[in-house]
Amino acid sequence: MNNIKVFFTLLSIMLLLSCSTKQTFDDALIIKGGTIIDVSNNGTSFNDLTDKAIIIKADTIFKIVDAASISDAQDNVIDALGKYIMPGLTDGFAIINNQNYANAFLYMGITDVIGVESFCRGKFYHDANPSPNVHMLESVGGEPVTNQQILDTIQKHHNNNVEILLMMYKLTPSQLELAHNEAKKLGMGTIGELGFTSYKKGMDLGVDAFVHTTRYSLDIAPDSMALKVAEQPFSNDLGSPKWRYYQYLTNLKAENEALLQHAKNLGNSNSYIMPTFGLLYIDMPFSKNPWNEKVASIIDIKDINRPADKITGKHNYPPEELAAYQKLGFNELMIEKIYYKNGAHYISGSGTDVWGTMPGISLHQELEVLSHIGLTNREVLAASTSNFNDAFGLKFGKIETGFKANILILDKNPLDDIKNLKGGKTVILNGKPIDLEALLKK
Repeated sequence: MNNIKVFFTLLSIMLLLSCSTKQTFDDALIIKGGTIIDVSNNGTSFNDLTDKAIIIKADTIFKIVDAASISDAQDNVIDALGKYIMPGLTDGFAIINNQNYANAFLYMGITDVIGVESFCRGKFYHDANPSPNVHMLESVGGEPVTNQQILDTIQKHHNNNVEILLMMYKLTPSQLELAHNEAKKLGMGTIGELGFTSYKKGMDLGVDAFVHTTRYSLDIAPDSMALKVAEQPFSNDLGSPKWRYYQYLTNLKAENEALLQHAKNLGNSNSYIMPTFGLLYIDMPFSKNPWNEKVASIIDIKDINRPADKITGKHNYPPEELAAYQKLGFNELMIEKIYYKNGAHYISGSGTDVWGTMPGISLHQELEVLSHIGLTNREVLAASTSNFNDAFGLKFGKIETGFKANILILDKNPLDDIKNLKGGKTVILNGKPIDLEALLKK
């Protein structure tokens, strides 16, 4: 009898101690339960977390604790039991032209955008509310410049809170080194879209990332061809240097020695690549009509550069131009498969809104094509989340203490099917849930 009394006494003490360790967090949003998907190490780590609670204070992840330690009296709790939790998506190369663009990004789960503007994309709209977090990108070296002009331009960008420096065609090797080092000294990320300097040189310097398959494949071309592209990089004329180079890529074979060497260089480097497949997605044989997406209802076709036809979902380009883009896109897939097999690391960017790319929608097209070239679903998720922190040091894209609280709570597991990213979900932007249906109201 005494033993039984002792047992129940100890049990009561343990229960009391257990209750006393329950935590309550003031002024916090808590996501409790669910599976936190591990997207670290370029999507090669598998340490998913279950039975945890994510504590969010203001716009930041405060800490992650055991779900059982949260008091039943805790206010402001999102029950994620049976759901899947991951960082919000990032579009690494896109523009927001108006409020509906911002709404479309958020509706599709995109909480961060590396913002670009250009003569064909228009001016970036900075007054959207709500809006994904915007990390502006500006360029240097689009035209020949002096060393002092490079330094002055980078300082001006830094003063204007630009976070990413795009280093372009006209920079010589010594100028690329100067620009990259100055940007890193100021805490800016770097992307190369090179011409007068080889991509191998950019890799050796430690440039964070390169953009566009057709651009960062320039090392494969003969030097004389690459030089002409650098001198005249933009033209839709099928006889232009750019298009002669595109035709060279279109006819490239998988066993090409320059291609294989470039693939090895990319795989051995610490630089990330951003294919922007969205620019050619519409002309690929497996493409789906972007206008059939629910969020397309708030997008005005007049705002899109060279949009897809609403009925066919394809471009209405002149036949010769359309055939050229279709063949180029097909060979781009082959090229990127070789880069991936050789160990290249990826980040995602849609290129919105040129060549028919659309806000929010085209990033998911980009992720679809990354799957086509061989990335696992976990690697695809990493390409649009944690890899941005790994590439640029930006403090988002991970569910870790101190990171921005941009989070997706998904009804279905995206590791089973990447299309589940577009399904039922809750979007947490800067620590606050977003009303997704309200985003669909023009």
